[in-house]
Amino acid sequence: MKKSNATENLSQMILLLEQKKAAEFASLHQHYLVINESIKPLNLIKSALNKMTSSPDLKHNILNTAIGLSTGYISKKLLLGSTHNPIKRVLGTVFQFVVTNLVAKRIDN
Repeated sequence: MKKSNATENLSQMILLLEQKKAAEFASLHQHYLVINESIKPLNLIKSALNKMTSSPDLKHNILNTAIGLSTGYISKKLLLGSTHNPIKRVLGTVFQFVVTNLVAKRIDN
């Protein structure tokens, strides 16, 4: 009588383990589908763009840089206009760089 009881217990345990295996496999398959969808190139790009647009620091830095660049460019054009002299062009570019950096740093403060 003990043998039939032990055999029944063993059969029940095997059945429970097979059910657990099937449930874990279904969960693993679901995780695979989610990961597979998330690593598609289009979804990676969308995710990166969403993170970039939702970051307030990045928006602030882009705005400061854009203001600095436009100020530097305008100041160069006002100071030199359109010249063909290579020395003036180099000096104008250096001046534009300096003004751009100064304006971008002043906006942060």
